[in-house]
Amino acid sequence: MTDVTDLAPDRLELGEGSRWVADRVVLVDIPAGRLLSAPATKADTGPLTELAKLSVPLAAVAPIAGQPGTWLAAAGTGFAVIDEKSGEVSWLAAPEPVTDRAWRMNDAVADRAGRFWAGSMNCDQSPRGGALYRLDPDGSVHTVLQDLTIANGPAFSLDGRVMYLSDTPLGHVDRFDVDPATGELSNRQPFARIGPEHGAPDGLTVDAEDHLWMALFGGAAIRRYRPDGTLDRVVPVPARQPTSVCLAGDRAVVTSSQEGLTDPGPHDGAVLVLQAGTTGVEALPARRD
Repeated sequence: MTDVTDLAPDRLELGEGSRWVADRVVLVDIPAGRLLSAPATKADTGPLTELAKLSVPLAAVAPIAGQPGTWLAAAGTGFAVIDEKSGEVSWLAAPEPVTDRAWRMNDAVADRAGRFWAGSMNCDQSPRGGALYRLDPDGSVHTVLQDLTIANGPAFSLDGRVMYLSDTPLGHVDRFDVDPATGELSNRQPFARIGPEHGAPDGLTVDAEDHLWMALFGGAAIRRYRPDGTLDRVVPVPARQPTSVCLAGDRAVVTSSQEGLTDPGPHDGAVLVLQAGTTGVEALPARRD
């Protein structure tokens, strides 16, 4: 591993959802409702480019198949399409709440069939107020899992038959079998359990060798796991609260948060970059029938 550097000079309140899409990395600053990008391959960049700004928290996006410059977003308490060229935001169906408290959408990703999977959480982070939702290409919304606290980092194996999901405050990452035809989940099993002394599992991604990468919120590190759940490596980073990791080519791009910190350090809230020692795969597109 090489040294960790800043991808850009920006410092975000709650950076999240880093994704490699063609020649750029996209990410969000959740409470600011901002969709941001940076070149995927340049060693040094200027400030992040703002692609869109919403009036509600923007949790994560996926590119939409066949529509360059448009994004399917988990935002506020629903799903939206963002057109970065016009700045237009078109709201789609909203899922059924599973809580009577204030809540919002959280991390989200598309699978190989173009289904869009998004977690949710109570805004006060109270237990069992989160869920996992699935937006299918036909526009139907399904509540897949309930009784989560902060559903984070949906990630899929390369063949799409395994889904990984973290429940951040519990320190849990579970794996599920996925029916590739229907998206139905089965055979839930523990994949990793993180003690609080190491931080909490946040965003997840799978690399070109089918290994799982994990951002450790509060742990100032990212980890790589083999498909059998054994730990492959731990990489320290200079931000205390890493939130997501993606691999753009052979570089790991790590978002972080300074939310809740009374004394943020120089790299808290930064987007960090380092050589990963392996390669990534581009974010899969969501599909709309």
